[in-house]
Amino acid sequence: MYKISTHIKLHKHYILIMLLGLMFFADVAKAQKATWIWYPGDYEVWLSNRMQNRRTERGAFFPPFWKLDSHYVLVDFHKDFTLTNPETVELAVEGQYNVKLDGKALAGYPKNIHVPAGRHRLSLKVYNQAAAPAIFVKGQQLVSDTSWLVTYEDKEWIDESGKTSDVSATKYVNAGNWNFNSADKIPSAFRLLTEEHKPAKTERKEHSILVDFGKETFGYAKLIGLKGKGNVKLCYGESKEEALATATCELLDSISIDQPQKADYTMEGSRAFRYINVLFDDDDVSADDVSMLYEYSPVEQRGSFRCSDEQVNKIWDVSAYTLHLNTREFFIDGIKRDRWIWSGDAYQSYLMNYYLYFDSPTVTRTLYALRGKDPVTSHINTIMDYTFYWFMGIYDYYQYTSDKSFIKQMYPRMQSLMSYCLQRRDKNGLMEGLPGDWVFIDWADKLSKKGEVSFEQLLLCRSLETMALCAGIMQDDTGKTQYEQLSTGLKSKIFDLYWNKDKHAFVHSLVDGKQSDNVTRYTNMFSIFFNYLNASQQQEVKKYVLLNDKIQKITTPYMRFYELEALCAMGEQSYVLKEMKDYWGGMLNLGATSFWEEYNPSKTGADHYAMYGRPFGRSLCHAWGASPIYLLGKYYLGVKPTAPGYQQYVIEPQLGGLQWMEGSVPTANGDIKVSCSTKLIKVSSNTGTGLLRFASTSKPVCKEGEITAKENETYELIIQKQKQYTINYSAKK
Repeated sequence: MYKISTHIKLHKHYILIMLLGLMFFADVAKAQKATWIWYPGDYEVWLSNRMQNRRTERGAFFPPFWKLDSHYVLVDFHKDFTLTNPETVELAVEGQYNVKLDGKALAGYPKNIHVPAGRHRLSLKVYNQAAAPAIFVKGQQLVSDTSWLVTYEDKEWIDESGKTSDVSATKYVNAGNWNFNSADKIPSAFRLLTEEHKPAKTERKEHSILVDFGKETFGYAKLIGLKGKGNVKLCYGESKEEALATATCELLDSISIDQPQKADYTMEGSRAFRYINVLFDDDDVSADDVSMLYEYSPVEQRGSFRCSDEQVNKIWDVSAYTLHLNTREFFIDGIKRDRWIWSGDAYQSYLMNYYLYFDSPTVTRTLYALRGKDPVTSHINTIMDYTFYWFMGIYDYYQYTSDKSFIKQMYPRMQSLMSYCLQRRDKNGLMEGLPGDWVFIDWADKLSKKGEVSFEQLLLCRSLETMALCAGIMQDDTGKTQYEQLSTGLKSKIFDLYWNKDKHAFVHSLVDGKQSDNVTRYTNMFSIFFNYLNASQQQEVKKYVLLNDKIQKITTPYMRFYELEALCAMGEQSYVLKEMKDYWGGMLNLGATSFWEEYNPSKTGADHYAMYGRPFGRSLCHAWGASPIYLLGKYYLGVKPTAPGYQQYVIEPQLGGLQWMEGSVPTANGDIKVSCSTKLIKVSSNTGTGLLRFASTSKPVCKEGEITAKENETYELIIQKQKQYTINYSAKK
């Protein structure tokens, strides 16, 4: 008995040693994943400045018209660590730098340092005016990662009682990073990938070559076998009409050449186009052919959707392509004209991304770039509603990812931006456009921005709810209470001031303290999917606003997104499917290969291309045109998180008149797959705990699960990860 007991004890010790060993090697393996790090948000601000200042119009530089921040030029990085064994550590740095080990400066600019075993602090102070200061540190155990602390020498002078003193307290935050995971992958050298594409069709004339790439695309024009002495002009067009309109096309390049031998020439600037009209000013100048270097972000398309309606399939495919073209270093508005980061446009891209890529880095990069730095002196993009969309983007990001580390980094910037907003309220505690503010809402004729617009109050209310959520994550109890009280009070005020019982809706605005007579769709439809309305009010809004042709119609995909989401949230999938086919299908019928900034079915011919008083001002590839990705994923496949990060989620498939559909929705921990027809549902998941909810006229038969009957013949089934469930509801049990 003694021997057996001893053997068991020895065996337990052996197992413990093995486990500790495995943990050690796991830590070492993890430690080897070194990455470039910087002050959080700095690289994103620097990169966005570089990207947004590439815009040109007819060859002229066209910079953004809002304040651009810059990175901190001097940043201190440090890490406290313990080495079990001595090691040589590799250093790579963007900028001038000094290195200190345990407070002692090392001479020169060392590329490698020897660190003995034991407890140490490694510090690097980096100066870089041209790009964001960044470091890469790699040893067997010591690596640069987001556990490093950084500061731009931000100091508070305090004593133990909290009063001002001559004692410096430096404020440190955790470092930021992306995916630059080798010493030679320098952040400032980052470029999107390219691949060569040939045109689908070429038309040659005496002094020109017109090429058609078959669809909307983006990249660098390449002249093959260019020869001679003279001038060459390239007129780009999203349409053939634009490429041929040499005096009014939005984008053009002009070059002078002097090369007696044939050589290929690639344009310096990337452009959006389907057509390129290459014009030679002299018989002496010629080119053999024209191609392009297609420029793209290597995001992985994980979401999918297919159904019984081929037009809907085409709408989904073109939506996916539209979003891909506008997913670049950041989520941008459109590839032809602005190529800027607009907060309202980006907010929709985040939502589409969760159902197509689930690429969190592009979301966080965009949020960092939009927010910029303190102090806050204007609204994001100068637009009041775009500031609120920024807050809402963080709310949704947490719901889909449960990424608390990002909230931790961003919370102080959220506080200062919200403080700016609250300070700009009027005497009634409402937001009203002040000098320098742009109240946008939507591109719509005769849309009043005067007075206290109800839509702005609604977005502020949701933003305050975001602040309360994030304050809770940060364990800021005082802030949480404050923001909850503000949001609750504002919501009550919105109903008191703007809800009109006779109109069965929120009115558009208050002017001089009185309700305007105008009812618009914006506040009313947002209040539905914000869940601010009770069931009776929802039905009133649906009847008297959303399905009322007398209310001013929406002609931009931007706001059609929200209008159709509100209808889907109320179970109007059949109606929305028809609207989707009419609206997005209408663009396809006109030959669209990507979806547009605006589509008005009443227009004809080249009038579809005109906007902003220019014959080709309209973008024919705009990110906000890709919203069917989100609608089909969330409201037809019916997949949405009900707890942060899909720890819990619901699947509520709605065919909406389709005979069958199937698809997958990406999450941080795997995909959720749904297949649904008039007779069968199949679901499987690699994440969290789901709830499948559906209606049936007969008792379904379920494999790998139990069905719980609900009222009105609605059924629910708990979905566990790594299992597949098949439900046949054409047969009775």
